[in-house]
Amino acid sequence: MSGKVGKKSSKSEVASLAAKIRAKAVENQKQAKKDNKEETLSEEEHVVEKPKKKQDNNENEDEEGESKDVEAFESFTQLNLVPELVQACKNLNYAKPTPIQAKAIPAALEGNDIIGLAQTGSGKTAAFAIPILNKLWEDQQPYYACILSPTRELAQQIKETFDSLGSLMGVRSVCIVGGMNMMDQARDLMRKPHIIIATPGRLMDHLENTRGFSLRKLKFLVMDEADRLLDMEFGPVLDKILKILPVQGRTTYLFSATMTSKIDKLQRASLTNPVKCAVSNKYQTVDTLVQTLMVVPSGLKNTFLIYLLNEFIGKTIIIFTRTKANAERISALSNLLEFNATALHGDLNQNQRTGALDLFKAGKRSILVATDVAARGLDIPSVDIVINYDIPVDSKSYIHRVGRTARAGRSGKSISLVSQYDLELILRIEEVLGKKLPKENVDKDIILSLRDSVDKANGEVVMEMNRRNKEKQARGKGRRGRMMSKDNMDREER
Repeated sequence: MSGKVGKKSSKSEVASLAAKIRAKAVENQKQAKKDNKEETLSEEEHVVEKPKKKQDNNENEDEEGESKDVEAFESFTQLNLVPELVQACKNLNYAKPTPIQAKAIPAALEGNDIIGLAQTGSGKTAAFAIPILNKLWEDQQPYYACILSPTRELAQQIKETFDSLGSLMGVRSVCIVGGMNMMDQARDLMRKPHIIIATPGRLMDHLENTRGFSLRKLKFLVMDEADRLLDMEFGPVLDKILKILPVQGRTTYLFSATMTSKIDKLQRASLTNPVKCAVSNKYQTVDTLVQTLMVVPSGLKNTFLIYLLNEFIGKTIIIFTRTKANAERISALSNLLEFNATALHGDLNQNQRTGALDLFKAGKRSILVATDVAARGLDIPSVDIVINYDIPVDSKSYIHRVGRTARAGRSGKSISLVSQYDLELILRIEEVLGKKLPKENVDKDIILSLRDSVDKANGEVVMEMNRRNKEKQARGKGRRGRMMSKDNMDREER
């Protein structure tokens, strides 16, 4: 009886904690609006207008030297595209091309190999998908194009873009990534799709093991996020794939955030007289992104995070962590305190990862807690805020994390929680950005008033996670014991 009472009281305590935190958030927001309404409005106008002006200046700088090409291509209707593709662009509201599209598409339509250098969120996928689909309409050939992606999520996203743009053309595409059933994928490949989007390792598996599947007549090869492909040590697999693929009659596109010595080597090995289409030659963030940091005292990171979630109730938020365990814990803590959150990390199987992304994209979860598997390439247009719970260990990861918001000309905000252990990391990031990140002004008294409630809820989450881990370990030991017992029986029979 006492155990049941204890559980009930524990649940009621957590529920009351959530109610208290939510009530304080609403109260604080009302008070802030009442006291600082005029000041807040003027600040918001300043934030919105100033970056917009800066963006216009930067666009002029980027397009300097190639302004004629860009001016000549102001609408997709001006290009010599098949009518079905023009209509698909209209349906997707592709009115005006992004800078990388304006530079890459005309050159690609002329049949050139392309090196595309552009920052994250620049519309690279359409820049290579449109020329491929336009030529496919003439050739009508299976196994026509192969797009290599560093991550499963990006591969799925590229497939969605091809499906949308090719919707009126009868285009068949397939996504071949790890974590999914090989036999199901083999059956999909036997249906002879036009477009194959794959991660390198799984593509190589099928090239070696799936009968009847060959890319000997491949016409287009795309290496998207090539710098990440090489960072993830796909180099040896890429070498194998390039040896198998035809050289004659193949057009190759290489897209990357920056040009490194590794990318240069890959370019020389796989491209012929490429046209370089550079919108950005270094890692940078867009001007519509407001970046700040919060200095967090030791032991208060969870409290500061919950404070921010309260402040941004109703916004869509991605929280980035360095570890899978932190992603799971913060997601559970957020849900316990009645925020809608879901986790995305490498320990989840592919169906779970896809499910988490779908929930977030559909707005059924307003918070996505993720490791760096979500930091690169994912286009989720409605992300309002990015929070770095853990500061990434390299500047490139920071750029890609905060690039999940303020995409395609929209505004956005990123906040990094910086403890005393993160000072060196944040200084490196500021050096790459070429500016100091301003500090968020917060009411520390309000944050400290949440500490006990948040710590108590976090304790509940940690206890629950420990219990689940013990159960998982016990199940694993049980399986190993049964396997050992079976082995012993086999030996006795022999």
